[in-house]
Amino acid sequence: MLVSGDRLLQVAHKNHFAIPAYNAGSGQLFTATLEKAEQMQAPFIMAIHPTELEFLRDSFAAQAIEAINKSDLPIALHLDHGASYEQVIHAIHLGFTSVMIDCSTKSYEENVAITKKCVEAAHATGVSVEAELGTIADTGNDVDGHLTDNVQYTNPEIAKDFVEKTGIDSLAIAIGTAHGLYPKDVQPKLKPEVVKAVADVIDIPLVLHGASNNPDDKIKEAIKYGINKINISSDIKIAFAQELRKVINEGDPDEIREPKIMFPRPMIACQKVVEHKNHLCGDIDRTKLYYENEEVHEIPYDEKNFQVEHFSA
Repeated sequence: MLVSGDRLLQVAHKNHFAIPAYNAGSGQLFTATLEKAEQMQAPFIMAIHPTELEFLRDSFAAQAIEAINKSDLPIALHLDHGASYEQVIHAIHLGFTSVMIDCSTKSYEENVAITKKCVEAAHATGVSVEAELGTIADTGNDVDGHLTDNVQYTNPEIAKDFVEKTGIDSLAIAIGTAHGLYPKDVQPKLKPEVVKAVADVIDIPLVLHGASNNPDDKIKEAIKYGINKINISSDIKIAFAQELRKVINEGDPDEIREPKIMFPRPMIACQKVVEHKNHLCGDIDRTKLYYENEEVHEIPYDEKNFQVEHFSA
């Protein structure tokens, strides 16, 4: 069933776990993720970046919404890193139930003004809004990209002011992660304690971007301190791409041409990563929480809920 991002995250916020947000770069990634999540009864967010949407075309949103509404899982369709008010409005028109407006590289005043404008428009239609504060580096499409040395961790007091002025539903904060995969000679300087400091002063779901290629123990610590949404893109795409290369290189290139032949194994490789990440988020069998009465029973943090199984693609 299609739900708003806030509906998903508020339950996670009250029950101390995280909702994984998987980027759908293709129909195969979407289908693989949905099927595995249904098997595990793990609610999730299907995230689509504006550049992915441009590649997939607007009609993909309708395809995703139809599949989501046929599922018993609560799932949000989310615009990831919308860069402008216009992109946000376009996503709302397409039926997205959650949008992110990312003006973190602009001045604080501009970030507040544009975000507030997006919140007013989105809330009028029942769509939830995520925004971002601090520096979340970008390694680019190249896995040997470069990270900035000037990491700006999210300031808790500024975060409190930002939330009060904008009325956002969730906030992406900077704790030292980066979008993409880290260069081989770079070790991320993650500070999960930043999450606790921010969670102590604002009471909305917090979001971790750049969760791919980071140590599981640091991600678990961030969830324990208050992260309720984990963005995952590179990890599932790398697993898919690596297996696809194997499939193509193993057979006769004239014979390996049908999508139904090429894609099943890469989809399974993607699902192994999804399974691992669902365990990491403590998201297994959480669907039942969304079918209970309005009052959500609080589940205290339990280390057993965060057991991680390791899979090889």
